[in-house]
Amino acid sequence: MTTVTLLHPGAMGAAVAAQAVAAGHEVLWVPEGRSEATLRRAKGAGTTACASLGEALERSEIVLSICPPQAAEDVATTVAGHTFAGVYVDANAINPQRMRRIAEEIRPGATVLDGAIFGPPPGGQRTARLYLAGEAQAVDTMEPLFKDTALHVRRASGSVGSASALKMAFASYQKAARTLAGVAHALADAHGVADELTAEAQAMASNILSDPGYLPSVAARAWRWAPEMEDIAETLRAAGLPADMAEAAVAVMSRWEGDKDRYDLELTDVLSHLRSQGE
Repeated sequence: MTTVTLLHPGAMGAAVAAQAVAAGHEVLWVPEGRSEATLRRAKGAGTTACASLGEALERSEIVLSICPPQAAEDVATTVAGHTFAGVYVDANAINPQRMRRIAEEIRPGATVLDGAIFGPPPGGQRTARLYLAGEAQAVDTMEPLFKDTALHVRRASGSVGSASALKMAFASYQKAARTLAGVAHALADAHGVADELTAEAQAMASNILSDPGYLPSVAARAWRWAPEMEDIAETLRAAGLPADMAEAAVAVMSRWEGDKDRYDLELTDVLSHLRSQGE
């Protein structure tokens, strides 16, 4: 049995804790200063309350930090103020730079793993993936923690920071796409064509992010798409809607100006052209 400290039992954290408990491990948490809702989640997950963080850390081999991303560094600072020599896993949705700062703060006493959770809170029919980057031996200690549970541990390529980069890359599309969908539906609704938009969307391919091979054709057509996006921005403004995303798309497409009609470009070239002007 492995003993783990969870910081803190939010919706995702409590679900992850429940998976570890189901696998036969002990999960500790510190109720001091936490809400009634957090208390209910922690009890429902089968966790064990500790009187203080110091006590929890002393008893634990692993710390799981799963909290609102804006609190990740404060949580790490609090842990760094105590003695802990186990494995510290930051599984928050933060950028690689913040992850590396956290690693520097927690070390040298503890081993730090960079974690990224994909999917809904695990449990029942819902599964999630926990990507981990860092020392291979430390990742090895995490795999038995969730053996045969709804949380599947996967190794991320690279060192600390790469799992966070994976999360940022995925979320940059996932969350922006959903936000953009809201803007698109608001525009269609303003012009009385909401049902038609939904019907057209149902005929669209849904594998955009999973098929990067099509990106050279996007770069080759960006010179034609950018002016269209400018018209879209103007249409949005006229409807009282934010045009920021359309204008941002124009800025991105401008980096592909030199790729006009070059459908034979390699994917690596297309991606490098997006990066080159930002370096």
